[in-house]
Amino acid sequence: MQKRIRFVQGNEACVEGALYAGVSFYAGYPITPSTEIAELLSERLPARGGKFIQMEDEIASMCAIVGASLTGRKVMTATSGPGFSLKQEAIGYACMAEIPCVIVNVQRGGPSTGNPTHVGQGDVNQARWGTHGDHNIIALTASNHQDVFAVTVDAFNLAETYRTPVILLFDEVIGHMRERLVLPEPGELELVERLHTSVPKDVDYHPYLPREDGRLPMSDFGGEHRYNVTGLYHDMWGFPTSSPKIVNGLLRHLMDKIDNRVHEITRYKEHYMDGAEYVLVAYGASARSAIHLARSRRRRGEPIGVIELQTLWPFPAHLVREKCRAAKAVLVVEMNMGQVLHQVRAAVAEPERVFLVNRFDGMLITPTNIQQIIRVIQGRGM
Repeated sequence: MQKRIRFVQGNEACVEGALYAGVSFYAGYPITPSTEIAELLSERLPARGGKFIQMEDEIASMCAIVGASLTGRKVMTATSGPGFSLKQEAIGYACMAEIPCVIVNVQRGGPSTGNPTHVGQGDVNQARWGTHGDHNIIALTASNHQDVFAVTVDAFNLAETYRTPVILLFDEVIGHMRERLVLPEPGELELVERLHTSVPKDVDYHPYLPREDGRLPMSDFGGEHRYNVTGLYHDMWGFPTSSPKIVNGLLRHLMDKIDNRVHEITRYKEHYMDGAEYVLVAYGASARSAIHLARSRRRRGEPIGVIELQTLWPFPAHLVREKCRAAKAVLVVEMNMGQVLHQVRAAVAEPERVFLVNRFDGMLITPTNIQQIIRVIQGRGM
């Protein structure tokens, strides 16, 4: 069967992935460099019987997808740094109420308005810690359009599996560059659908009582069951509580349902890792430069390899520790002031062998930037 091949922007690859996964509701507000996602879905979704709505701001956009998800829809919104900041309270609500949703953040320079039209990767820590309180989150990223498509499908699957917000943390270069995308056939990729409760209408329904496998069956708002949803600490019926025992169990559940499944959530790629003495840990557009350097230097016999992270949160410390165990030096390549660097140093046995290669001036980090730091490290005898 002939494959469907497109030449698209990264933002369009994200749209294609969302449509493939079954998104049926989108609410958003235009913001560079994510606006193409909203523009494309404003045409594509209604044509498929879905709903698109432009809200008055990013706060309302996040709240709208939370409400739509409760009615049984697969939902998504997209934004960039300033809008992502505004969404944090409602993201925290979705974490507490365990509401599946996908949030795309196509990163740009920051803080504040920063540089709307240039690249940045400064929102990694915000994705994990942006909302207050003890919670957990899943954040995925990608360095090429085929993987943008794939991790977008993954995001919807993970949101439905763990009843949680999932963040797609792309960047301006990935969002706006164009490259080849091969569209899989329907059914070629596995899709996770909403797990609905089998409890009959007239039987007591516990919306926050996990099954043995940890999943929480849902009942669509407006359907057969009436139940309470709140951002307060709540019991298995969804009603507010201040019982220390119940609160303790709730918060442990919110953390453990993700922390206990890091191996299942972790996505990554290896490039030229056989015998690598210098390991580059990179993600998003930064990984493209790291892979280019490793490929070119391997041809000259230099043992450079790349671990490309696609799961940023929960951070795959086990993976980084294992893959970097034999390295003379580990270089974290990112376009910020060292946000993943701290995670890598905490993961490895010898943090003094972990170095930062970075740019944060709105320009794409280059293979030359990386090579210069490798030469400095080699000059120190590493």
